[in-house]
Amino acid sequence: MKVALVHDYLSQDGGAERVLKALHEIYPSAPIFVLFYDKQKTPAYFLAQDLHYTFLQFMPLGVSHYRWYLALMPFATERHDLSEFDVVISSTSAFAKGVITSARGLHLCYCHTPTRYLWTDTRSYIEDLNYNRLVKIILPPLISRLRSWDQMSAQRVDHFIANSENVRQRIQKYYRREAEVIYPPVDTGLFKIAESLGDYYLAGGRLVPYKKFDLVVKVFNRLGWPLKIFGSGPEEEKLKMIAKKNIEFVGSVDDARKAELYSHALAFIHPQAEDFGITAVESMASGRPVIALANGGALETVVEGVTGCFFREPSWEDLLDTLLRFDPIGFDSIKIREHALRFSADNFKKKIEEQVRGRYEDFQNGWRALPLNLYANRN
Repeated sequence: MKVALVHDYLSQDGGAERVLKALHEIYPSAPIFVLFYDKQKTPAYFLAQDLHYTFLQFMPLGVSHYRWYLALMPFATERHDLSEFDVVISSTSAFAKGVITSARGLHLCYCHTPTRYLWTDTRSYIEDLNYNRLVKIILPPLISRLRSWDQMSAQRVDHFIANSENVRQRIQKYYRREAEVIYPPVDTGLFKIAESLGDYYLAGGRLVPYKKFDLVVKVFNRLGWPLKIFGSGPEEEKLKMIAKKNIEFVGSVDDARKAELYSHALAFIHPQAEDFGITAVESMASGRPVIALANGGALETVVEGVTGCFFREPSWEDLLDTLLRFDPIGFDSIKIREHALRFSADNFKKKIEEQVRGRYEDFQNGWRALPLNLYANRN
């Protein structure tokens, strides 16, 4: 069985890249196809692999300003030559599911989410871009065209795998396709329970607007309690400007330092709606409870009263009220960690292997998975 892996592009080291790495560890001889990669930001692991890329790699500023070439990305995706492969696994939140495979090739798509800026976040995506007025006038019709291509390209996939129930529902709504749920891999082995706790709360990840770290800063400015924030990103300077002295920004940290921060924290604050939310699981793997917004993937990973608690509204007032009622000592660290282990990388790899093997056997026997609307037409 000859396998190929397809990813949108490599320009950061995030949750999607961890999924791709785990997939490649299952199929180490599989080549990796991407639209382009950024040598400075691509994890070293991928640079050492059989990496294939498109003409976008060579376009002027094609890597640093890749959004300029949004209109070309569907065409570039379709240029990947996957004709020799028995199984193609795409890992995507954008274009990779649109690859064209041979008639004898099975295409499984691990979908992190239907493309956000095409379906759920179009308005905020356009408003947040630092482009001039003319570009913002041109973008809506372009996005409309891309949305049509995205919906059509989803029908090329033989079988979808969603990274959460939350995403499975979105796949059904926007693509009219069913999907299995396999949670993404978390390196739970990197984390452990500490013998003692510190006096601080913790938040962190990529410091970008949608993760709502400004909400956490506002709350801890009022409380005056110690808060540590790890990570970096475009919001970092803005957050530092509004934060008081009780809030410490520790910057980008390696795995060892991050594990230490998690294990000694009173709790981890998770204020955003994520498709899954790896940082929340990392905190639980360290035996520490999570205070999460009751939305998105956190509803599937956090067990209220056992591994953490929820605040219901995305407002600083609701988070403040939750923190004032929160008891960090009233949680069993061993139970929290045991719950987190179900999201381990080993479990992910086992389930993916079972899914690929079973689907490929069915495919060889002539049972290609049909889109949901075709099943309906058969009744």
